[in-house]
Amino acid sequence: MSDEDYCTIAETVKPAKADGPPYAECVLCREPTEYPESYKGITLCPVCEWQEAQRTACSG
Repeated sequence: MSDEDYCTIAETVKPAKADGPPYAECVLCREPTEYPESYKGITLCPVCEWQEAQRTACSG
């Protein structure tokens, strides 16, 4: 098994960014996100999104 096979991460679909308020709340910290309030699904603020990416990144 190569490192490439081990570290493959499935692409996720992100909602379109909002043009302006109202913004959806982050599901972790309740801060405003970059996504529209009307978006249905899990939304994360930029900080939590970055932390989640760090947490799930392949440590190789």
